[in-house]
Amino acid sequence: MKILLIYPYCIEDRIHIEDAAVVPMGLYYIAATLKRHGYDVEVLNWFDIDKTPAEIPKRIRTQKPDIIGFSILNANRWGGIEIARIAKKIAPGVRIVFGGIGATTLWQHFLTHFPEVDYVVIGEGEGSFLELVRKVESGSLETIGEILGIAYRNDGVPEKTGPRPPIKNLDNLPDPSEYFTYQHLSLTRGCPSRCSFCGSPQFWGGKVRFHSVEYFVGQLERLARKGVHFFYVSDDTFTLHKKRVIEICKKIIDFGLLIHWAAISRADCVDEEVLRWMRKAGCIQISYGVESGSEKNRQLLNKRITEKQIENAFRLTTDHGIMARAYFIYGCPGETDETINETIELMDRIKPLGAIFYILDLFPGTALYEDYCKRSGATDDIWLRRIEDILYFEIDPGLDREHVLAFGERLRNHFYRNLPRYIEGIDLKADPELVPHHADFCSRLAMTLDKGEYAKIDAIPNKVQTAERLYRRAISYHPDARAYLGLGILAQKQHAYLESLKILKKGLSHFQDDEGLNICIAVTYMNQGRFQKALEHLLSYQTAEGVQTLIDHCRRATGK
Repeated sequence: MKILLIYPYCIEDRIHIEDAAVVPMGLYYIAATLKRHGYDVEVLNWFDIDKTPAEIPKRIRTQKPDIIGFSILNANRWGGIEIARIAKKIAPGVRIVFGGIGATTLWQHFLTHFPEVDYVVIGEGEGSFLELVRKVESGSLETIGEILGIAYRNDGVPEKTGPRPPIKNLDNLPDPSEYFTYQHLSLTRGCPSRCSFCGSPQFWGGKVRFHSVEYFVGQLERLARKGVHFFYVSDDTFTLHKKRVIEICKKIIDFGLLIHWAAISRADCVDEEVLRWMRKAGCIQISYGVESGSEKNRQLLNKRITEKQIENAFRLTTDHGIMARAYFIYGCPGETDETINETIELMDRIKPLGAIFYILDLFPGTALYEDYCKRSGATDDIWLRRIEDILYFEIDPGLDREHVLAFGERLRNHFYRNLPRYIEGIDLKADPELVPHHADFCSRLAMTLDKGEYAKIDAIPNKVQTAERLYRRAISYHPDARAYLGLGILAQKQHAYLESLKILKKGLSHFQDDEGLNICIAVTYMNQGRFQKALEHLLSYQTAEGVQTLIDHCRRATGK
């Protein structure tokens, strides 16, 4: 039996591609469960296959699946439906299963309106999907209603079975890293918070369950051996259990895992001790849901954090050399110029080094959506429209599109214009053990301005100058290959080749075999017409991208 597990494309293209390009962890857990029980299963990340639609029927004909499972969010539900329709045309007998938060909240909607969808897995899917596969394999579809945690059609009528008890011990799940390679992983399932815009409370319930430290670090170690060295820890609140996080960090250090990672937390769930261990263990970024500078708006969103907690979290995070990123939501009920000013004032106090701004929107499974349906009489049939969400301002007569979009522009422009000022105000903690990490922090931040995500944003002033100061600050803490390389390239761009050589030679005195430094100094030599010297640095890196072209140029220039 061949099983495909597909993460389909969204309706709209993303500004932040990382929001849509990553296969949800749940799909890997289900795939690992099937693998453990001997099934032939493949995970397909089809987040962008709509750009090459001919690949969809081609792959389905080639793979000849018996079952296709889809990981459904609200944003990609139409992608799942469209792929399912194609699959059914090619192979009418293929069984289509929807799962994930989007399918869980709209199970009746899918089974009512979309005959392509045969079954829906409700909530946590490993056990339910495995049982469903076994029923399909054995042809025992008449007893499908015995499976807890699914929905199906009973004589054409959508019906949901009883809830499946949550998995008590998450460590009993197979480790997906034994079978797959990925960057996103999680320590927990669930979130104790009840933010009104989030579907996590309804999907997972209010109780948080944890993997053991050994299970979590074992995943990291196995994936690191496969060549993954940067990770996204996707928990709603990674630092919820402080002692467990510190133990994880200590094991990462003890095991010698040379990794870096980003996490998500709440402003009321961090302190100096946990941040210090996280930084020592390779954490380079923490994202916090700030949402609004308006206390009234935070209460409306049921975001139970105070300004003092927010300010403290951002100060401590930055002081420890971790990039503090803020999530902001605008277009809330009663949003005005005054509440936007409050958000801007809070932004100036916390000085985030990264910020993402969202318009408040409504999704099934959230308290805001439930309230909207009760007040308006709307039903899930609204999702028959080809839309990803309902923007709150569309249902609030006190708000209008023009003003809400203008609010967003104000927030984004203020952040970009003031980012160099936020950076200049960084005061890293005087801690000898963190000094090498401070160098890494400064050079990473410089790289975002020099050639990373901020480099193409015109609204940020003085990017090159700020980057150069950060590179120099980095090496004032500790030798850092990235900083030497950044300064060498900046000098090259200014045609200051003697300065570039000086910097790069200093870097190579610390990092003799660094690929980037060797290639960069070779380019500087080439710009001086010293092609033989350039070859001395290039020949060891012939397989690196673009290097063979440089070698050929040097050989033609030297006649060798």
